[in-house]
Amino acid sequence: MRPYGMAVLLGAGCLSGCMSVGPDFQPQHEAWSKHWSSASLGQVTQQATQPDVRQWWQIFGDQNLERLIAEADADNGDLKIAGLRVLEARAQVGVALAGRYPQVQQANADVLYSARKRSDGFNPRSGGYWQYGAGFSIGWELDFWGRFSRAVESADAAFFAAQANHDAALVLLHAQVADTYFTLRTAEARLRIARENAQLQKRSYQIAQKLFKSGETDELDLQQAKTQYLGTLSSIPDLESQIVLSRHALSVLMGRPPGPLPELDLQSGKEGVIPLVGHAVLQDVPADLLLRRPDVRAAEYQMAAQSALIGVAKADLYPSVSLLGSLVWSASSLTGSPNTLALVAGPSITWNVFDHGRITNNVRVQDARLQQLTVAYQNTVREAAREADDAATALIAALQRDTILNDAQGAARRSLTLANTIYREGYSDFQRVLDAQRALFAQQDAYVVNRSNAVGSLIALYKALGGGWYSEQPLVDPATRAQMQQRTDWGDLLKEASAPSTAASPSEGPSR
Repeated sequence: MRPYGMAVLLGAGCLSGCMSVGPDFQPQHEAWSKHWSSASLGQVTQQATQPDVRQWWQIFGDQNLERLIAEADADNGDLKIAGLRVLEARAQVGVALAGRYPQVQQANADVLYSARKRSDGFNPRSGGYWQYGAGFSIGWELDFWGRFSRAVESADAAFFAAQANHDAALVLLHAQVADTYFTLRTAEARLRIARENAQLQKRSYQIAQKLFKSGETDELDLQQAKTQYLGTLSSIPDLESQIVLSRHALSVLMGRPPGPLPELDLQSGKEGVIPLVGHAVLQDVPADLLLRRPDVRAAEYQMAAQSALIGVAKADLYPSVSLLGSLVWSASSLTGSPNTLALVAGPSITWNVFDHGRITNNVRVQDARLQQLTVAYQNTVREAAREADDAATALIAALQRDTILNDAQGAARRSLTLANTIYREGYSDFQRVLDAQRALFAQQDAYVVNRSNAVGSLIALYKALGGGWYSEQPLVDPATRAQMQQRTDWGDLLKEASAPSTAASPSEGPSR
């Protein structure tokens, strides 16, 4: 969280009233979080300027992935809802600000027609007249105890929290798109391996069939070759299903109905390619990134909003001072009747002295809620640190296994070649060939799966450190803005929502 962003919250109450009761918000950072790091993070992170952690997926150099993320930013439904919640919170700030100003409590106007009954009967033309009247009352509660300034402070913090939640939705969305994309590529790679091994095992099965029919071998070799071939063949439909499901998931993330992704089909050369990236590129130390993580910032702003509500509740313990005024005008069409204009104004003091503990206990309720949010915030920071350390540890393990599994699949391929040679020369039985084929398939598949785990761990690490919160798309897309503008007068709020979301915006606060 940027320090000057929280300074806005700390000083909001002091600028708008005579005094503000209740506590001024104090961040509740635990000492360890300010200097946090770990040995695992040190191994898999490096300081550099590119790619920016806000757009960390550029580290893979995959234009398909970048295109998918850009489309998801524009059309994802959950992200749209998060942007609209920012707009809602901005309108709530306006509601809170309105409490500072005089309010028209009552306004009325009336026009009456009267007719008098005369001794010679009812004659409306000679006995009727009109009466006119209008009036309104104004009340202005003075903010002696900071009730309204604290309410504005709370609304400001809630607005910042909504922005942070929007950023958190971006972090989650970008991680989901990247993770699903590489799940798709992993399934493609595993499908290619399964098909290649199925073809290899099919040839062995066909050879075993010919040898069995010619009486050169027994049925055991035939059945074992058949079992192995069919077992590998049975994995293909499941992998094909995984590819379809991954494509459906990507479609929904991009705001489309489940279906094909023609833009991926048109881009060749990336099918089944799983990159190995050994380091996360960061522009800051992990401790600062951790505290700037959007969900951590949101949790802290929620604390600030609740802290201000304690002051709102505590203001009820003190007398309320208001300025009241009424203006009344009356007139009549009756000849000789005067027009009157009356003005009444003066102060009013109300003090709910005998509340039987209602106000005091409401203050306690608000304070208990603040303490709950404080503990929740600290838990969020701890959980964020655990996620980052876990992802770094998993990435280290996957990187270590990558070299081992690559050597293992090379050895398995060489073993199969030797087993085939020895079998053809009659120095071993067919079982050794089958064993070598099974080992090759297993090692190749394990190598690809481990590569996928490495990519997934890198994505999880960037997500745990709050990377990916930036988008070039506005908070509310043009089509939605136009639809909302037709229904309601939004003033300048929809224009404000047309700007891209940035993490620095909470420091500036909403325009008033």
